Amino acid sequence: MPPDLILHHGRFTTLRRGASEAEAVAITDGRFSAVGTASDILKTRGAGTRVLDLGGRRVVPGLIDSHTHLIRGGLNYNLELRWDGVRSLADAMRMLRQQVAITPAPQWVRVVGGFTELQFAERRLPTLEELNVVAPETPVFILHLYDRALLNGAALRACGYTRDTPNPPGGEIQRDRHGNPTGLLLAKPNAQLLYATLAKGPKLPREYQENSTRHFMRELNRLGITGVIDAGGGFQNYPDDYAVVQKLADAGELTLRIAYNLFTQNKGAEVADFRSWTKQVQPGQGSEHFRHNGAGEMLVFSAADFEDFREPRPELPEGMEWELEEVVRLLVEHRWPWRLHATYDESISRALDVFERVNREMPFQGLHWFFDHAETISARNIDRIAALGGGIAVQHRMAYQGEYFVERYGAAAAAQTPPIARMLAAGVPVGAGTDATRVASYNPWVCLAWLVTGKTVAGTPLSREDALLDRETALRLWTEGNTWFSSESGRKGQLAVGQLADLAVLSADYFSVPADAIAQLESVLTILGGKVVHGTGGFAELAPSLPQAMPDWSPVRSFGGAAQAAARVAMAAPHAPHAACGVHAHGSAAWQRPVPVAEDPTFWGLLGCACWAF
Repeated sequence: MPPDLILHHGRFTTLRRGASEAEAVAITDGRFSAVGTASDILKTRGAGTRVLDLGGRRVVPGLIDSHTHLIRGGLNYNLELRWDGVRSLADAMRMLRQQVAITPAPQWVRVVGGFTELQFAERRLPTLEELNVVAPETPVFILHLYDRALLNGAALRACGYTRDTPNPPGGEIQRDRHGNPTGLLLAKPNAQLLYATLAKGPKLPREYQENSTRHFMRELNRLGITGVIDAGGGFQNYPDDYAVVQKLADAGELTLRIAYNLFTQNKGAEVADFRSWTKQVQPGQGSEHFRHNGAGEMLVFSAADFEDFREPRPELPEGMEWELEEVVRLLVEHRWPWRLHATYDESISRALDVFERVNREMPFQGLHWFFDHAETISARNIDRIAALGGGIAVQHRMAYQGEYFVERYGAAAAAQTPPIARMLAAGVPVGAGTDATRVASYNPWVCLAWLVTGKTVAGTPLSREDALLDRETALRLWTEGNTWFSSESGRKGQLAVGQLADLAVLSADYFSVPADAIAQLESVLTILGGKVVHGTGGFAELAPSLPQAMPDWSPVRSFGGAAQAAARVAMAAPHAPHAACGVHAHGSAAWQRPVPVAEDPTFWGLLGCACWAF
């Protein structure tokens, strides 16, 4: 039969061994039916075949994020202002001021992850005083990495935090000399206080959550992502909080392939959680678009080692092993794959003791299990994972926290954190992801840039030359490498006959752009199962329509998603002569000085605020 779709005049990176490049692909019934030369494939077109000329662009398999929080993130995406890639605090604060002006009571303005203070020219966060000037009445919540949250006075009032509110275990509500909360919340080292506070904000109604999830999926499509593995999360209850994605799946409106893990929600009742879930759903249950993937990343609360590198490494409590073993035995008995959050080698050692003990009595026998994160894992523990048939999923958290890691552990330790090259050399399955949305950006190209350059988003070089990955290896971790983590090896991740037809046509050539430009890449055409799910420029008319972001005051309407906000800020050239300072709302003294700022509209954003520049 003639194919449904032919793509040609592109530079196709297939990731197939021995045939890594192609000139064209054909797609039939949602799968690749031919991959090869343009002359051969074009001969097969029929009257109903759509043929697309890609103009010589680079084509890669659709990207897969092996660790993200799409389901929870989708419910809230339309509520969040993105500072991803914004290069000055003045610009960020001007965005905040603009959003405050249109956000109705009792809604909050939220900046939730995707940035670090060190990306700003000013190298700092806003002060609480600055937040209160910008937003005297509208609650503002800003989450910075795993370490802190900033709340203005209105947000403190909305949360009910007073001098009588006690500090929770592992967290601190900073107070003034009178004992009143200042608005700074600190993880010491547990981020539960930060997340519990965020959960106090108003939620979108169900119809708006569906709209928000659709917009978030399309945002990921814009970046070339066609698949994700959702790692669950706190305050993400099954099946209630999965109902929106399930409804979209039933309606055929998912534009991503989603494999989801179940994350225990009840400290002290973890076994009961998983025992209940093993009766409700089985791994692999679902469809090619939405399927169950097993347990984790939280298996038991006592095994969680929080990853705030500004704080000392936490010691896991005695008795953790017994609690973890009880859950792992249950999972092996029911043949459930699992993933386990583990930042530090010391935590991994203790977990591996449990896994090895269970495996001796209940062999894992090819069951896919893996550690998430593993920043400081040792060579010995990498080999232990290999011997047990496990994997490691890495994320670019060091791109956001690398400077803080160096302050605590030194540059030598950071040079191979995490030691990805050593993992690959040991034959361990390795996949890459973002751990978005509450800390790192969901933008895969920021992660790929980190894998290739070893630099943080602030430009600090961390990795030794021998620890860096070449571009093809890095891309494999984002495509075929990640299929192992959802037990889908050979079904997707390459441009290969018989595999699911998921691909991205890139805005520039990933393999030839300067390394520092990788983070700016995106997709101009994204295809899922042979269907266009995103298109821009000459491919825009092929993309399915998407309703406007809801509600009408959503930050997505004004600023878009990751990197889009930064681009719009730069194009707006906001720092016109005598414009107000974006941080402090006063005049810019720099424009009144005899310096050549008028010729360069980016000058003021790069320089910083007139308060300290002159």
